[in-house]
Amino acid sequence: MKLILSLTALLIGLATADPRPPNIVLILADDLGYGDLHSYNPDSKIPTPHLDQLAAQGIRFTDAHSPSTVCTPTRYSILTGRMAFRTGNRSIFTGAGGPNMIEQGRLTLPQMLRNQGYTTALIGKWHVGLTFLDSAGKPIHDDSPDAIKRIDYSRPIPDAPIHRGFDHFFGTACCPTTDWLYAFIQNDRIPNPPTRPLDKSNFPKNPYTQDFRPGLIAPDFDIQEIDMIFLNKSLKFLETHHTQNPGKPFFLFHSAQAVHLPSIPGKDFQGKTNAGPHGDFIAQFDHIVGTIVKKIDDLGLTQNTLILLTSDNGPEVPTVIQMRKDHQHDGAKPWRGMKRDQWEGGHRVPLIARWPGTIAPNLVHQTISLTDLMATAAAITGADLPRNAAEDSFNLLPLLLGESDKPIRPFTLHQTWTLDLAIRRGHWKYLDHPGSGGNRYLPNSPLAPYILPETAPDAPSQLYNLQKDPGETQNLYHQHPEIVIQLKTLLDQTKSSGRSTP
Repeated sequence: MKLILSLTALLIGLATADPRPPNIVLILADDLGYGDLHSYNPDSKIPTPHLDQLAAQGIRFTDAHSPSTVCTPTRYSILTGRMAFRTGNRSIFTGAGGPNMIEQGRLTLPQMLRNQGYTTALIGKWHVGLTFLDSAGKPIHDDSPDAIKRIDYSRPIPDAPIHRGFDHFFGTACCPTTDWLYAFIQNDRIPNPPTRPLDKSNFPKNPYTQDFRPGLIAPDFDIQEIDMIFLNKSLKFLETHHTQNPGKPFFLFHSAQAVHLPSIPGKDFQGKTNAGPHGDFIAQFDHIVGTIVKKIDDLGLTQNTLILLTSDNGPEVPTVIQMRKDHQHDGAKPWRGMKRDQWEGGHRVPLIARWPGTIAPNLVHQTISLTDLMATAAAITGADLPRNAAEDSFNLLPLLLGESDKPIRPFTLHQTWTLDLAIRRGHWKYLDHPGSGGNRYLPNSPLAPYILPETAPDAPSQLYNLQKDPGETQNLYHQHPEIVIQLKTLLDQTKSSGRSTP
């Protein structure tokens, strides 16, 4: 009760100082690793001055986790505050894949903020599924490369982001430079449809550019400059909104292509680092973040804007392997695993929050999830969350305000693209499966050098004490059967109840 009264008093004080709800800017990197930032890994070989400055000006979470080890389920969970495994959908969408994973009528983060008077915009990658229609008006829902040839581009997309809470959308259906359909979506249409096959002959040939899929490309789709196009769109939104609606709060979700493979930095960033094309790509993302922050500051919005910076999962496998070999840079450092793995390297991600005048620069070591962004935004804006929304989202506002050191979450949930699950409570982490849950660590494979000895080869699942063994090297399944039972029971209860919040 004392904490509640103290927090209430502080919020009243903040409201007195500035009655306007804060603008919220969420910048989501793609496949940016915990070890890619100097503020998280002093041994990083890539300069990230703007990201480091953002961290110095705000709160740096050291134990933050993406809800999944891959992109689509993480994005669903950020936008809904709900773990994606609850949908039963294990799709990672490509091309005309769909439908939208976010059920019609489900409250989303942008819709909640729109209900609170915000203007909401998404710039960049969507990747939560869309319904494209053929010439007969029938849904396609096909992830194959041939499906994009059946799209009737004169028809609107019925489940676009503007139908899930965003006032404005400019971006792509899936991974912008990887997935069959190389074209921009404006709100619920593709104004410039793809007209020709993608020609890969003009792109650099190196281990960091092997992730193109064949497909069709639109005339205005410049693969090399995708992230700069997204940046300019976000800057334009900030300028236009500030000019036309100066007193109205906004939510900008900048969903970057960077630093997903293929690593093709823009022309102004090639050779900018001593860490190859992927290092240059990370440096470009650092520039993008710095430019967005500068625009917010130049518009006089610094004090009343909460900026959140994070990543959708750990660093990609070929990137980690090649960067370790070529540049002695480890994007997953200091954790075991990488993208798709249930081990820490697959889902422990950077999370930085800057809100000058309201939150003080600090380090927070509590275990939290990106699902928590929705409940936190609700607390900040005074929104009520109905019982059937944000089922896995906890309010982090007391941590942002420095009002409490007590754990916000009793536990966190984690999932892979295969729907394998894990649960973390305190220092104990239980993986309800053998192996990584994602990547296949096989002899004579590129991941063979990273195979660790099995300390419990007959165990059906894994138990680690992250305080004593942060590298997840000692499976304690047999040593602590009581903890295995406790965490397995709690995980099963959370699955059957449909929620992890009270």
